Amino acid sequence: MNLLAPTADNATSPTATLAGLLARREHTEAGSQRRVRFDVGPDWQQGRTTFGGVLSALALQAMRDVCGNDWPLRALQTNFVGPVSAGRFDVEVVLLRQGKNIRQVQARVLQTDEAGGEQVGGVLLGVFGAARSSTLPHLRPDHHPVAKDPESAFLWPFVPGITPAFTQHLEFRQAEGGMPFTGSDEWHSRTHVRLREPEGVDSELQSVLLADAGPTPALAQLNGFAPASSVSWALELRPVAPSTDTGFWRMDKDALATGDGYVNEKTTLWTPDGQLAALGYQVVAVYG
Repeated sequence: MNLLAPTADNATSPTATLAGLLARREHTEAGSQRRVRFDVGPDWQQGRTTFGGVLSALALQAMRDVCGNDWPLRALQTNFVGPVSAGRFDVEVVLLRQGKNIRQVQARVLQTDEAGGEQVGGVLLGVFGAARSSTLPHLRPDHHPVAKDPESAFLWPFVPGITPAFTQHLEFRQAEGGMPFTGSDEWHSRTHVRLREPEGVDSELQSVLLADAGPTPALAQLNGFAPASSVSWALELRPVAPSTDTGFWRMDKDALATGDGYVNEKTTLWTPDGQLAALGYQVVAVYG
């Protein structure tokens, strides 16, 4: 996503928390296909589309509603096909396969355009897996300390009409790495991040949303503004222990390769108490 994309003037319209969006969802059908309908206001927009993190989190909830919530999400593949405007959209859910240990679910984000046609805004594939006993030893990447704690890190401000509307729902405090569009020579960022109102949102949904919350650190290399947007996103999740901790998660981002106007990047997301929550890989298009 692009944290600094200009946003519309209506960014300061009445807002709804993520829990509020979930509470208002409706279950519908189109022929034999089961759907879940959401109504997302302009306060969750990112430029001319709905923020990809909240779009994916809502699609995950739709998958749970239709296919079950008994197994944790292990992987989520998201292709951002087209813009999803503020307002209503449907998530059409199809169970592709139910195995003994693995469930594969497809979701399509569908929205009616001005001409009455139905447009595809996103296509997602969720993989849910039951826990199994294993002789594999426990392995996690190292959780290194960062230069600044949340109290001393730089607080990204929300500026209506300048920063994307959805950022009003999040608190970002950058601990390491260059700021976007400053001509920095750094290719990484380390950011403390959290939902401002996380009540009623479980850790799995927060993991999906927060893993997409920050801009690619490659933008720090630029000397002036350039739009950027995610093309595809592969997210691998590690189930985390339930917690009521409302502190900061940590989003570690590293640009791995660039060229031809695209960035390949990796995100590692940690819970407030240091549990590994997700590993994410994105292809980001940079228009400048």
